[in-house]
Amino acid sequence: MLQSWKAKAKKLKREVYTLWLAYRMPGVPWYARLFGALVVAYAFSPIDLIPDFIPVLGYLDDLILIPLGVMLAVRMLPEDIVNAARIEAETRLTGEHPENWIFGAAIIVLWVLVIVFVVYKIWITGR
Repeated sequence: MLQSWKAKAKKLKREVYTLWLAYRMPGVPWYARLFGALVVAYAFSPIDLIPDFIPVLGYLDDLILIPLGVMLAVRMLPEDIVNAARIEAETRLTGEHPENWIFGAAIIVLWVLVIVFVVYKIWITGR
């Protein structure tokens, strides 16, 4: 059973990476590009909609929202782009690749800016 979960997690990682490669390719409609970027950012983000420390519900967003988002985003993309991105993702994931700390830092900065903006708006409009 553990091997099955590991295989599913590996497949999901590959699909998120495929989506990341695909939405950047030319010929992708703007709505698919936007939705794909949001799904990839949420999947790579260390901040969840429902925090993981909340029992059961904390992991449900990871188990339901990310696979559902990836599935919907892939359906929005042209099939030839998805196939090309899957091949490229498989090639890149089997080879050596450096971890991208810049992308992770950018997501954290984005979340901090969103939180600061929301808190600022609440404090300014609340007075």
